Amino acid sequence: MQPQVVDIPCPICSIEGEVKMIAHIDEIPYFGEHTQVTVLCNACGWRQTDFIPAEGKKSGAWTLVIDSPEKLLARVIRSSSCTVRVDELDLVVNPGSNSTGYVSNVEGVLNRFVDVINMVLRDVQNEALQHAAGGIEQGLEDTMEAIDKLEQMLITIDSMKEEGSTPITLELLDPNGHSMIIHEDSVERELNDEELAQLPVGPDPPVMSTDE
Repeated sequence: MQPQVVDIPCPICSIEGEVKMIAHIDEIPYFGEHTQVTVLCNACGWRQTDFIPAEGKKSGAWTLVIDSPEKLLARVIRSSSCTVRVDELDLVVNPGSNSTGYVSNVEGVLNRFVDVINMVLRDVQNEALQHAAGGIEQGLEDTMEAIDKLEQMLITIDSMKEEGSTPITLELLDPNGHSMIIHEDSVERELNDEELAQLPVGPDPPVMSTDE
């Protein structure tokens, strides 16, 4: 398919008239035929990709209880309209205006959480040092509690690699129905009206990347 100009400014450089879209039909194992859409900017080189299933999909949620290392290998297809949650750890990633989808596995999804937690942890640790140096007791107490919570999150996620760890539940909520957890124990359900009203839908057009 020839590139088509998209009537939107580039989300990175804001230049109009340089954003183009390329689409082609592809096949994802166990997910079926889909149209892969690549959006790119000729001005700054920004480029992202997403996919749309060939068959119409209903809005839906997928859950998988992670109670063994084997489930870390379960395939995850997360579109740019999908919210990812792990309720036991109070972790939520909502799709923003520059959200990108990806094809990965459960371990890859958890690693994305780990990267963000480590980034936040470094910031909070620096804040704690500032409070300690300034003698701000209440601020120091609050930041130390936050550090403890973040470190416990990392311990829990790392423990998923061992048998007998405390289970956590990975949940994908997608108003467009383009996401999926591929495992015999995964559970699919429809989103209710309240969830549909509250869930963000991500960028337009949608975008996606692929974990290597």
